[in-house]
Amino acid sequence: MSQREQKHIRTACSIFFFISGFGYASWASRIPTIQQQLNLNEAQLGTVLFAMPVGLLLTLPLTKYLLRKYSSNLIMLFGALLFNITLCLPGFTNSTVQLMAVLFVFGSARNIMNISMNGQSVAVQSYYAKSIITTFHGVWSMAGFAGAGLGYLMVANNIGTEYHLPIVGVLMALLSIIAYPQTLYQKPIQEEPKPVFSLPDKSVLGFAVICFACMATENVMYDWAIIYFEKIGLAPASTAIIGFVVYMVFMTTGRFGGDKIVHRVGIVNIIKFSGLLIFAGLFLAALFPYKAVIFPAFACVGLGVSCIVPLIFSLAGRDKTVNSGTRVASISTIGYLGFLIVPPFVGYLAQATSLRWAFGILSFLGLMIFVLTLNIKNQD
Repeated sequence: MSQREQKHIRTACSIFFFISGFGYASWASRIPTIQQQLNLNEAQLGTVLFAMPVGLLLTLPLTKYLLRKYSSNLIMLFGALLFNITLCLPGFTNSTVQLMAVLFVFGSARNIMNISMNGQSVAVQSYYAKSIITTFHGVWSMAGFAGAGLGYLMVANNIGTEYHLPIVGVLMALLSIIAYPQTLYQKPIQEEPKPVFSLPDKSVLGFAVICFACMATENVMYDWAIIYFEKIGLAPASTAIIGFVVYMVFMTTGRFGGDKIVHRVGIVNIIKFSGLLIFAGLFLAALFPYKAVIFPAFACVGLGVSCIVPLIFSLAGRDKTVNSGTRVASISTIGYLGFLIVPPFVGYLAQATSLRWAFGILSFLGLMIFVLTLNIKNQD
């Protein structure tokens, strides 16, 4: 493959990461608005948010099946279109049942898109001698930052979700159609069928648990960071969104700088340090519930979660005898349980105690990442 072709497929893959990040952050920025519209308390919001990871998890077997039959770029396009069409709908719901149904489909579409997208990124990485994979996730974070920024402007100008989210959904769907022709075709690798929801191989089970902890933390930040600023930091809605933007900025910075740091300190050391940053950030936010502390604490969490998942996928994708997309899907079977279990658990725990306690308990996921990483042999 020529350098020009490599550049084209890398750019196209980056565009899909942008679409995913911008769309998801647009939704996350409007969660407090929708919570107020439907008059939901923390426990009820936790139950509603539960629908998204349920859809995501139940779609994993379908995604793995599709990736064994078709190229990941085709599945990525299908997922992107469904994702953005569904993004248009939350503002038009007027009951928790309707919103849960929308979020179930939204989570399913997000899974189909993101698993195939990460499979694409691992395949594109194979054409480069140096690490480029965290940059893809940096694009996702940059898009998330932009989506959160747009959400801030929409909230500040009292523009409803029934206008905001459809505009984003339509534009991102069009962008996915434009980028698709330049994406990488992957010939499916035939593998022995495995049971539905099968666990990853023992060789990557530790990777999967690390992904569980990181994905759980990341999704809690999307779902609860703004609410934490409002209710614990006693910040107005506009300031609370800025707090979320700070988190996204530092996550973006970490991902764009991750590839360079990999060559200096190695993948394993980055993951170890990232786990400690997650612990420190969440623990400080819980211990000192003041805006002056929460801002830098969320910045630490953003840096902590920035590189863990792409680097784990990179390590797992070094085995050329298996389809990178299906191996990513296998790890994600465990990893996405973090999305399924932890954010709703935060809602229930916050209702029973407080968000401070919930975030304090969540901080120990960072220590778990650090301990599990001690068992990974340095493969750099």
